[in-house]
Amino acid sequence: MIETKEVPERAILVGIIKSGQEEREVEDFLDELSFLTETAGAEPVRRFVQKIDVPHPRTFVGSGKITEIALFVSENNIDLAIFDDELTPSQIRNIEKVLLCRILDRTNLILDIFAHRARTSHARTQVELAQYQYLLPRLTGMWTHLERQRGGIGLRGPGETEIETDRRIIRDRISFLKTQLKKIDIQMSTQRKSRGKMIRVALVGYTNVGKSTVMNMLSKSDVFAENKLFATLDTTVRKVVIGNLPFLLSDTVGFIRKLPHDLVESFKSTLDEVRESDMLVHIVDISHPGFEEQIKVVEETLRELGSFDKPLIIIFNKIDVFTYVSKDEDDLTPVVKENYSLAELKKTWMATHQDNKTVFISAVTKENLEELRKILYEEVKKIHVKRYPFNDYLFE
Repeated sequence: MIETKEVPERAILVGIIKSGQEEREVEDFLDELSFLTETAGAEPVRRFVQKIDVPHPRTFVGSGKITEIALFVSENNIDLAIFDDELTPSQIRNIEKVLLCRILDRTNLILDIFAHRARTSHARTQVELAQYQYLLPRLTGMWTHLERQRGGIGLRGPGETEIETDRRIIRDRISFLKTQLKKIDIQMSTQRKSRGKMIRVALVGYTNVGKSTVMNMLSKSDVFAENKLFATLDTTVRKVVIGNLPFLLSDTVGFIRKLPHDLVESFKSTLDEVRESDMLVHIVDISHPGFEEQIKVVEETLRELGSFDKPLIIIFNKIDVFTYVSKDEDDLTPVVKENYSLAELKKTWMATHQDNKTVFISAVTKENLEELRKILYEEVKKIHVKRYPFNDYLFE
């Protein structure tokens, strides 16, 4: 019997350079959108970018650019057009009429990945709620492609047998899911309170920076880790013991730019692991060319969660693949990772980022793990001694 591989859907990516934006910044956004597209299972074929002060109210991009895109779509068997910003319901309808292919925006793409990644009933409930909240204002005109009930990115919607388009039914479903999530929130809150008096440490960071790999390394467990965005949706908690000091370590969903608001609301109970932790460990992928921007996104998200003032350790991960390219235009020999030893990394601005404790490691090659364990031990010990002063004899 001959096995046939499923042919991935072909996609184009569309972004705009708004007034005041740099072209490099938009390219970074589209790089990430491309990775999201690949994670969802499609093949990014080409990018279209237009400089425009504000998105066109009808077609997001101008009339000339949408005509150019339509010609490419018709000539190259394109299945999907994915836009890097959230589209209004009318924009989706108008663009679909011109391009004659399925239209997704960044929010819908992320929701689709979450729907594919959700494993537990908790995660599936959270994703389903966010999908319905996204779907509700977009019902008009969506039935034409929703009724086909075939597979495909953006069509892994809530429910695999029939997608209800009646607003009343969807509102009832949203209400039911919110009630279910409240019950789950109470259960998870009770679970967190029943974990005893151990210090709680939460791993945070941009998606795909290696949080689950660090989790596995520290807890000697086998949490699912993969080189794709949002490999982890459900919070995983493990007991870690360093020296004579036990504490709880939790791995949480990764952050990302333009994370849909409905998704943040739906994943409230998951993010409560961050809010209720005693200390945060912010993991940064130092090998990513835009890691400084990723740090800012995580810090902004922590501020929104009211958790920015917690004790924090920054782990600069993936130093084994870190490449530094000199910005000096006169320097014809770029400085690469071989020129940066661990000692030299400790002399950079990263080592003193906002006066937080920092450590440089490679979770894959196990480089500098002892320093990480030492810093973790000392910082958790500080919290433990402050909270339980009568137990300080444990550390003598």
